[in-house]
Amino acid sequence: MQSTFLAWMFRMPLIKRWALMFCVKPENVAEHSHQVAIVAHLLAVIKNKKFGGNINADRVATIALYHEASETRYGDIVSPTKYANKEIAREFKKIEYLAEKECLASLPEEFQELFSNIIVQDNVEVHYKAIVKAADILVAYIKALDELNHHNPEFLHVKERLEIKLDGLKKEMPEVEYFMDIFLEACSATVDKISQN
Repeated sequence: MQSTFLAWMFRMPLIKRWALMFCVKPENVAEHSHQVAIVAHLLAVIKNKKFGGNINADRVATIALYHEASETRYGDIVSPTKYANKEIAREFKKIEYLAEKECLASLPEEFQELFSNIIVQDNVEVHYKAIVKAADILVAYIKALDELNHHNPEFLHVKERLEIKLDGLKKEMPEVEYFMDIFLEACSATVDKISQN
């Protein structure tokens, strides 16, 4: 019997992000997941090397690659809708959980146990989930800066909202502050500027 798991995962490029907003550079869930995986891996490396952490950076990257797996079933729900109030947020979490379970069930049964603590976000260890969430916020913030650099004021409120979240994260996760100090500015640089280094 054929598994539909990969077919679902390969639909990620079709799922658009920022659906309610004008974007100078459209973005899809596959691009986003790839970027979150890179940033999450880097955050884990920073945590381990600079701040005495003991996180498996490869596992963090793998979790990040699959962290939006539920969206292959039901699409991307924008934050203002998803978190409009606690009741709506709770219901969307239930939908995401069901979608993650459907993704898991689409694998051959012998692989499901291995993927259960990667795809089903409720099964991911808290400290791994925190790094992926921080990476998710950082990638969204970089996206907002990029859109603003291209004179798109749609992302001004996104930048402001994410700065509040990042200020909180920096207090709890020194790797986030280090990342922002060392890597963030160059993310908005032109190709000519980054080629000079």
